Amino acid sequence: MQPIAPIIAIVPRLMPAIDGVGDYGLNIAKQLRQDFGWMTSFVIGDPNWSGEAFVEGFAVHQVAECSSTALLKLLTNEQHPITTVILHYVGYGYAKRGCPVWLVEGLERWRKATNSRHLVTMFHEMYAFGSIWTSQFWTSPLQRNLAARLVRLSDRCLTNNQIYAEIINKLGRGKHSTIPTLPVFSNIGEPEHLTSLLERPRRLVILGSCGPRSRVYQNSRLALQRTCLELEIEEILDIGSALDFKIEPVNDIPIVCLGIKSAPDISSLLSNSVAGFLNYPTEFLTKSGIFAAYCAHRLLPICTWDQGQDVDSLQAGKHYWLGNKYQHRMNLSAGQVVADNAYAWYQKHQLSVQAHTFVTLMSSR
Repeated sequence: MQPIAPIIAIVPRLMPAIDGVGDYGLNIAKQLRQDFGWMTSFVIGDPNWSGEAFVEGFAVHQVAECSSTALLKLLTNEQHPITTVILHYVGYGYAKRGCPVWLVEGLERWRKATNSRHLVTMFHEMYAFGSIWTSQFWTSPLQRNLAARLVRLSDRCLTNNQIYAEIINKLGRGKHSTIPTLPVFSNIGEPEHLTSLLERPRRLVILGSCGPRSRVYQNSRLALQRTCLELEIEEILDIGSALDFKIEPVNDIPIVCLGIKSAPDISSLLSNSVAGFLNYPTEFLTKSGIFAAYCAHRLLPICTWDQGQDVDSLQAGKHYWLGNKYQHRMNLSAGQVVADNAYAWYQKHQLSVQAHTFVTLMSSR
């Protein structure tokens, strides 16, 4: 087995699996290596993951089973002691019901071995809520308990949403004086040279996994039709895994289904489109990789799931349009202002900024 680096990142999965949290962890590791010369090793929390022993030059180790003992074995290495762990936490990434007891117990055992060990936890999710007839209702108390234990176990916590930061503060009972809130960055690149919307083809992009894209076609069709009409869209690109239903044309505009594409290919397509459409709760936009990609590529983001409140400095009409509520006719001149605002907002937490934040948190004891 290859030796584990002194800094280790725990993620659910890495490529070739499609996993946004894994992609986030990998991109952070690449930036830490590029900007600071810090090397990271990965532990995969899914025993069924199938991948290589090295990914992008980083050593990868996989738990043999979902048990605290298996995790402790990977984190305990006398020749190469692990001093810092970065945990990328999302309950459902490590357990089917969102209750990774083995993960929390394994980290508790690791921390008890010596006080010199340092745990930084990035909470991509906290815990689920649900109606009484859903499994989330019954597992929520345990999910909450595990999240609270992680908050108190961690030396530093950060998250991607102000709502989550407030939950962490309550669960920590005052342990964490500051909880950085870092909206997710674009996993498909951050191009530096971007043309104005008027210089681009009249193309609209619908990007993401099956769930978000299905909601666009099934729940936001009228808003999509209006958007295409007023922005004079000539082509719609659908990027992602095949859906389980037929996608009908919108206003007789052809929808080109491209399937799964590489990050460079997607970046090129976004850079040559005017708008990106998504159906996602606006109060959680900061945790949407789709929204981040639209902002990073200076597209006009258009949303249709309004929660009625602005969070994390994002404002409807300023950083994105509400396709189903916007009271004025859309046009690219006004859309350019919104696209520029979204792009400027994104620069404050782009990948290099986030890597610097992680370095700060790992350096503070």
